[in-house]
Amino acid sequence: MEYLIVCIGNRNGGDDAIGPYIADALQESVNDTFGVLDTGTVPENYTSVIKRHQPAHLILVDAVDMHLDPGELRIVPKEKIGQMHISTHGIPLSVIMTYLETFVDHVVLIGIQPRHMTGAMSKEVKTTAEKLITLLCTKDLSSIQHL
Repeated sequence: MEYLIVCIGNRNGGDDAIGPYIADALQESVNDTFGVLDTGTVPENYTSVIKRHQPAHLILVDAVDMHLDPGELRIVPKEKIGQMHISTHGIPLSVIMTYLETFVDHVVLIGIQPRHMTGAMSKEVKTTAEKLITLLCTKDLSSIQHL
């Protein structure tokens, strides 16, 4: 498999639902070279599934508090993850990324700045989700700024 998109988040957590929202939208794009996993809030439980798929590119998508405007999109370097609050996971994504880099050549985290983590998904985050879905389907991550 060339690309595996790992969508992280809580469907009932306001803007934290960004991952499952994107996973649902991408399901029709799944094929031999493009896969999608909805890991909910426990991406660490899916490491064996990720290793079994052996993707060349692993893209993690999650709500990330980067102190930006709601809906802002960034590629988050692993080294910066410890400096910010990332969603609601038991194990920091930086630890998961380091582990998976042993098995996958390219691991990247795409963060979307949430407005709120309760209620419904905000308009800004939903708009960004639609843009990100297009970028993921076309495998065009070069237009996403790095944090």
